[in-house]
Amino acid sequence: MSGDGPCRWRGVTLVCNLRIQPRGGRDRFAGRVGERLKIRVGCSPIDGAANEALLRFLSDQCGVARSAVRLVAGERSRNKTVEIESPGKLPSEMRECMDN
Repeated sequence: MSGDGPCRWRGVTLVCNLRIQPRGGRDRFAGRVGERLKIRVGCSPIDGAANEALLRFLSDQCGVARSAVRLVAGERSRNKTVEIESPGKLPSEMRECMDN
């Protein structure tokens, strides 16, 4: 992996460093926070609900099955790293923070 951008490619896998805001209203991208892409999710962090909402949101946004999106770091933190296998599409919010 090269660079410090929030989203970067590792082969066909998109790796994203995220900052999550649980109980943030509707699920949506919310800009950048330092070197992380911020995402608000409506669920609370109880019993992993916010993590699951995040992964479902990203699978919908990237046009992949839920099983193609993995949480690889930050299960109990607001700072998370996710991997998305072969995304079918990239939302503009992710494209704008790509490290090429």
